[in-house]
Amino acid sequence: MNSRQRLAIIGFGAFGRLIARHLRPHLSVCVCDPHHRSNDLPQVDLAAAASCDIVVLAVPLSQFETVLQQIAPHLRPGTIVMDVASVKVEPARAMQQILPEHAQIIATHPLFGPESARDGIAGHRLAWCPLRGTNHRRVAALLRFLGLQLIATTPDEHDRDMAVVQGLTHLIARSLDQMARPTTRLTTESYRRLAEAVAMVRADSPELLHTILEANPYARPARQKFLATATQIGAVA
Repeated sequence: MNSRQRLAIIGFGAFGRLIARHLRPHLSVCVCDPHHRSNDLPQVDLAAAASCDIVVLAVPLSQFETVLQQIAPHLRPGTIVMDVASVKVEPARAMQQILPEHAQIIATHPLFGPESARDGIAGHRLAWCPLRGTNHRRVAALLRFLGLQLIATTPDEHDRDMAVVQGLTHLIARSLDQMARPTTRLTTESYRRLAEAVAMVRADSPELLHTILEANPYARPARQKFLATATQIGAVA
C-alpha cells in the first residue's frame, strides 16, 4: 500500500479521529461526517467517500445499514469496505447483504479505544474477519507494520467471546461507577484494577454500551448467567 491510495473514514467521532491519526502518514485520508469535521483533512460527501480505495465505517450501529445503502451504488470494483463495530454478527450480515459483489469486505473490531490507546496503538489487538475478496492481505500488512496484532476469527466466534470479555466488563464497570463509592484511601490491588476498568469505560457513549449489551446476540444470556451465579454465590456467603 502507498500514500497515493485513498482512505475515507465515514464517521469522525473519537474512534474515527484515532484512525485518522495513525493512518494518515501512510494513506491519503478524507473524512465524511456532517456533525464532526476535521480541521486539516478533506471533508467529502458519501458518494465521494465511497469512490475511495478503502472505506472505513466508524458510525453508530443504528446508522449502519442506512450508510451501507447510501454508499453501495458508488463503490468501485475492488474497493475495500471495513467496519469497526463492537459486535460482528449483525454488521457482517448487513455488509454482505447490502454491498455489491464487486466490493471487498473486512469485518473488524479494534480491541482498544481512544482511552486505552492514548499512548499509541502498537501492541494492541484487532479482531480480524475477512468476508469477501483477497485485498485484506494488503491492509493486514499495513496494520501489522503499525504494530497491531491481528486476531483471525469469525463474526459468530467474536460475538460469543465478546459477550463475556466486553459485555460483562462493561456491566460490572458501569455498575460500580453508578454505586456510591466508599473512600479509596484504603484499597487493595484488585480494587485498583477494578477502578482502572471503570475509568476506561466511563467516557464510552450510551449508544456504545447499548451495542455491547443488546446488539450482541450472546450478551443477554451471558449477563443472565453471570447475575444468577453472583446471586447464588451471595446467598451461600
